[in-house]
Amino acid sequence: MSLLRPNIDVDKIDEISIAALAYIGDAIYELHVRLNFLTPPRSPKEYHQLVVSRVKAQSQANQLNKLIDNQFLSELELDLVRRGRNATTSTPRHINPQTYRLASGFEALIGYLYLKDPDRLVQILAQADNIL
Repeated sequence: MSLLRPNIDVDKIDEISIAALAYIGDAIYELHVRLNFLTPPRSPKEYHQLVVSRVKAQSQANQLNKLIDNQFLSELELDLVRRGRNATTSTPRHINPQTYRLASGFEALIGYLYLKDPDRLVQILAQADNIL
């Protein structure tokens, strides 16, 4: 296993629950956003505010909707998003349930691609970065 690469057989990835994929996708996406804001130097408070503005559910839902509208996602990716969206059962009170479900679908997609197709993940993250 290398740094940040799990020791998971690629054939077993399809057996991982969609909730677990969203859980991993949440972490991977936040790390991606944090790395993007490393330069120029900022205060910890500024880092935090910038990252939160990008990783909040509303931003993720907006990015996902644009990826879908621009027909950037494959049928398999759209299916993963749908499964992630439908797997969400409870939502925080301060978030619109539809927005939260879309964000969960986005995170599930990120988690799946991180494990299965890192090259495609890079393409999607680059496209998502250009949206906001």
